[in-house]
Amino acid sequence: MKSEETLLEIRHLHKDYGNGAVLKDVSFDVHKGEVLVVIGSSGCGKSTLLRCLNGLESIQSGTISFRGKIIDGSKKDWFQARQKIGMVFQSYDLFPHKTVLENIILAPMKVQKRPRAEVVEEAENLLKRVGLYDKKDVYPRQLSGGQKQRVAIVRALIMNPEVMLFDEVTAALDPEMVREVLDVMLELAKKGLTMVIVTHEMQFAKAVADRVIFLDSGEIAEEDTPENFFTCPKTERARSFLNTFVFEE
Repeated sequence: MKSEETLLEIRHLHKDYGNGAVLKDVSFDVHKGEVLVVIGSSGCGKSTLLRCLNGLESIQSGTISFRGKIIDGSKKDWFQARQKIGMVFQSYDLFPHKTVLENIILAPMKVQKRPRAEVVEEAENLLKRVGLYDKKDVYPRQLSGGQKQRVAIVRALIMNPEVMLFDEVTAALDPEMVREVLDVMLELAKKGLTMVIVTHEMQFAKAVADRVIFLDSGEIAEEDTPENFFTCPKTERARSFLNTFVFEE
């Protein structure tokens, strides 16, 4: 359930790789329990935006605040912020020489110094939630793409983040595997997890979002509820973008 409490506050974000701005004066808030979906054409800055929110990309100007405190850009500040801002990528990046369970428990034990027994119990419970408990002792090579992505989601969840960032997590999956990952994310949304999702799955975006941000050439061209955005977009650019998709009734 979305609340009025602001977890992330982004103000006048500007990102430039040196050959032109990728993000231009981007400002928005993310509220506790909210699912914010970011959409737009390839190259519009969606993934870069998420990487900035997790400190994986530096910014030239603007501020990112978590719970009212500006993240100053130092390694220490981002290390602390990443304990609360989790991220799942297109690529699963699982360690091939470790089992599913070993992949999941590594970070909470090493980074958060939590006891192994406690972490294993939580990992097993999370694996049950995503339907992969029976795979806990297998290696990544024995999993399908959809299963690997569900393990990657569990690996991020076990750090107990307050905000989860999802960057096109179904982009590398075969069509039949997409549904199993999206179902997990829908369940997380129902449980009230705060999420910022970059996706090209418009039907999913329409179903899961509390709010939609449409990025165009690094700028927020439109921001609205999914009901308004998908039925009567305000800008010609958004209408043109949506016309390339077929929506089920």
